[in-house]
Amino acid sequence: MSDHSKVLQEYWGYTHFRPLQEDIILSVLRGQDTLALLPTGGGKSICYQVPALSMDGICIVISPLIALMKDQVENLRKRNIKAMALISGMNYREIDIALDNCIYGDYKFLYVSPERLASELFIERLKKMNVNLLAVDEAHCISQWGHDFRPPYRKIAEIRQYLPKVPVLALTATATSEVRLDIIKQLELNSPEIFTASFARSNLTYAVIHDENKHQVMQRIFKNVQGCGIVYVRNRRRTEEISNWLNKNNIPASFYHAGLPREVRNKRQDEWMNNTTRVIVATNAFGMGIDKADVRIVIHYDLPDNLESYYQEAGRGGRDGKLSYAVAIYANADLSELKEKAAKAVPAKEEIIKVYNALANYLQVPLHSGMNESFAFDISDFSSTYRWQPIQVLNCLKIVELENYISITDSVYLPSRLHFEVQSIELYKFQVEHMHFDHVIKTILRSCEGVFDRFVEIYESDLAKKSGLTLEEFTEQLNRLQKLNVISYLPKTDQPQLIFTQQRINGNDLILRKELIEDRQRRFKINAEKLTRYITDKNHCRSLMLLEYFNERGEQRCGTCDYCRQRNKLELSDYEFNVIAGIYISFLRNQNFTNQVA
Repeated sequence: MSDHSKVLQEYWGYTHFRPLQEDIILSVLRGQDTLALLPTGGGKSICYQVPALSMDGICIVISPLIALMKDQVENLRKRNIKAMALISGMNYREIDIALDNCIYGDYKFLYVSPERLASELFIERLKKMNVNLLAVDEAHCISQWGHDFRPPYRKIAEIRQYLPKVPVLALTATATSEVRLDIIKQLELNSPEIFTASFARSNLTYAVIHDENKHQVMQRIFKNVQGCGIVYVRNRRRTEEISNWLNKNNIPASFYHAGLPREVRNKRQDEWMNNTTRVIVATNAFGMGIDKADVRIVIHYDLPDNLESYYQEAGRGGRDGKLSYAVAIYANADLSELKEKAAKAVPAKEEIIKVYNALANYLQVPLHSGMNESFAFDISDFSSTYRWQPIQVLNCLKIVELENYISITDSVYLPSRLHFEVQSIELYKFQVEHMHFDHVIKTILRSCEGVFDRFVEIYESDLAKKSGLTLEEFTEQLNRLQKLNVISYLPKTDQPQLIFTQQRINGNDLILRKELIEDRQRRFKINAEKLTRYITDKNHCRSLMLLEYFNERGEQRCGTCDYCRQRNKLELSDYEFNVIAGIYISFLRNQNFTNQVA
């Protein structure tokens, strides 16, 4: 058995790789730059985790999805693999200690959000690390042609100069041929091996339904198809409205969006994962990294922005390989809304300047400061404070982000963290001199392992109970210990993070390139047109249209989508035709034809 197969079996308990996984792993182990396109649920993480564990050193994983990074780190730790993540919301001291542990602490994986790559602290520590692999997840984010372009990804090529012999593995689930070429160019991949799994999902039945009464269509679908489902909508308000309507019509449902408290989100997600709740109505971020194999129905009540997003979200159905349905429902107004949204994707320069200046005031960032600082940012509160529409604010901030003045990450829960800033001998002296802190300190030391070496997660309510104090009393003691420089204490946060990637300037000094704005307008328009074409086309197989979008040639119709089912009623299906043709050809081959004379 090969070393990488042993790693797979030892840590994951699998005896076989999924299609293409082993080919990708062998390419990486040969030291070859590699680009891998695997569909959602195709096992991308195994492609860098297995080779990294097969080699000496640490693997650096760059990803924009904070929630996924946290999940990956947690899953690796459960397998007794040392891993950590540098994400938005961590302060300088916390990052400093984490990077030291990556150099000297025998860690195997360091997950990094792309905004962190440019910091001087990260670069200096990177030079001292024994890096065996650089893995770039969601690699389409590096391309301006990708549906989720992130400017900080452009920093990846710059750090390669410090890792001249380290291979790069770029991974993504969706990328057109344009995006693939751009990934290779922007990451400066050297003669990469390219592995592409088919985008075809034979067990997923696609359908588009045009109906002004979407609720009734939805009810009919859930009545006729058994199993759990997801309903995707555009805004938070609608998640609750549709969830309530489904419950009134005897379809057990709950709703989910980033504005709900973490405890509520976790509870609703768990209930859906365990099939206690049949349907979850959510905004489009829901589903990333959620490994639920038995989703039978994915309904798009509202249309996404582009076909790539649609394919990814629809692809959360049927990961167990069993028959599942992806249905988009649209009314006439949806197409007009899609076109209008594309037209408004780029606000006027004056509006962008106003939003940037208001942002700096809202976060209280003085001029010529704030570079690389991270702030908890509630876009709903910000929008209501200045009486703007959230989508209007988001479009303005996206332009500022594209020009690399700021970076906005997804909502993430960071539990409270604590680290002792003094060594054990100094701490003992402090306890003797300040006996009123002794009980709290002993409670922390008995309950938390590693507090002298790194920041550890703590739950104040649990520690308060152990110490016999109220939560308020215990938290007050922590704050007092921090003021005395005995500990560093970081309270929990549960909001998206906004980072000033450059120091704050006057809004009038923002450099907003005309060509970037025009390109964004053009791409939004093209994406809206392609999605509209898919939605309204009644003359082509849905699966073939999606394959064509990703530059993959399909050989035959899927036979199961709404178009194929309609055609099958009118004529022989491709399958039926091929069966009959095969019988006829076999018959002809077995005949001994000779010239006969009458």
